[in-house]
Amino acid sequence: MKRSDIKEFPEYFEYYIKLVEDIELADAFDKSLNQIDDLDIAQLKRIGLTVYAEGKWTVNKIIQHLTDWERIWCYRTLVFARNEGTIPEGLEQEIMADNSNADELSIEQLIAELRVVRIATKAMFDSYNRQILEINCKFYKYEMSVLAMGFNIIGHQLHHFNVIKERYFPLDVDRPISKHAKGES
Repeated sequence: MKRSDIKEFPEYFEYYIKLVEDIELADAFDKSLNQIDDLDIAQLKRIGLTVYAEGKWTVNKIIQHLTDWERIWCYRTLVFARNEGTIPEGLEQEIMADNSNADELSIEQLIAELRVVRIATKAMFDSYNRQILEINCKFYKYEMSVLAMGFNIIGHQLHHFNVIKERYFPLDVDRPISKHAKGES
């Protein structure tokens, strides 16, 4: 199913979902894996634990956040896909980030873990048929379909990768300057 097959967009998550192209969910997961693989580890290592403003997360914490929240979304999705009946509560991302040890881990380890989690997430969503993807899920104070939850996971990654590109990459003072940036052709 494609993003355009989502019948109702939950207001809070619509931004993330609409960051994803209108393609089949499996294809969107494949593209998201390629985006993980395309991360410039050398550049992320040069940025290290530098932040662009006081109180902002390091790149390590952002990657850990993506992994943690993907696991949470997978749990929520599985509860509804299997008709278990529990309504998961909301969680506080700042508390989770403050209590992670992401800044003690290498960027390679964090990215490898995110990749493994994404492969498992894709496998779970690949196992869902149309009926399951259309199940409407209620959690905390939100409601959306399993399909929307899949696109939300991918869009959440896109959002944070955009933040890394726009806010953290400029902190890399050793990055090579392209010919275009020098005004050459």
